[in-house]
Formats: sequence, structure tokens, C-alpha cells
Amino acid sequence: MRSALFLPLLLLVGALHAAEDARQLAPMPAAAEANLRAEMRANLLALNEILGLVAAGKLAEAGALAEKELGVSAMGKHRSQPFDARPGPHMPPAMHAIGMDGHQAASAFARIAATGDRERTIAALPSLTAACVGCHYAYRIR
Repeated sequence: MRSALFLPLLLLVGALHAAEDARQLAPMPAAAEANLRAEMRANLLALNEILGLVAAGKLAEAGALAEKELGVSAMGKHRSQPFDARPGPHMPPAMHAIGMDGHQAASAFARIAATGDRERTIAALPSLTAACVGCHYAYRIR
């Protein structure tokens, strides 16, 4: 019986939270939005895999994956697509800067992980998500 009451309450709280969303809207063409959303999901998968590799002690592999999927090497994935399909040019400048900072942080993490120093690698893990958190708290695309 409690669950029958809990679900509607949860939905109401979610709706109220959405109504109070104070994040800045970053509108973009549908194709750019779709690419950005797909890229964010791929980034989550990469982060999860990186965490698993670090936990398994495979630091060099974690660093290589961080660079390939999230680092400076991963920039420009949509460069060859039509302008309306490229998220970067449609972002507010500060949002774009946060994304660039995230790529640079991932590359820095990759360099640390490549050293094999477990303590420093673990200490650098929050740098992988700091830009993500900052951007998602400040901006929305819907």
C-alpha cells in the first residue's frame, strides 16, 4: 500500500523540481542536441569502464581509455558533420569552455594514470567528472 502512495508523491516531487529548474537553457538544433545526448551517454559508459579499470589496478588501460574517449584526443567528434549537427558551435561560450576544461582534465588524468601511481590516479578520479557536474548543474538543453 505504501508503494501505491509513494510513486505519485515521487512523480509530484520530480515535476516540482523540473518546474524550478534554474539552469540556463542552451537551445540547439535537433541534430546537435541528439549528438550531444548520445555523446553524454557514451561518456558515462567510458567513465564507468575507467572506474572499473582503476578498481582492477589496470591504470595504464584506464588512462588510455580516458584519453581516447574523453581527453583532448576525443575533441571534434562531430567536426565533419553539418553545422546544425555539431553541438559545440551552438553552446553558450561558458558552456563550451566547461567542455574544453573537461577534455583537458581527462588528458591530465590519463597522464597520471600512465605513471602507474595508484594513489595519484585515485586522487585524480574526481577531475574526470568535475566539468560534467559543473556543466549539468549550470546548463540544460531541454
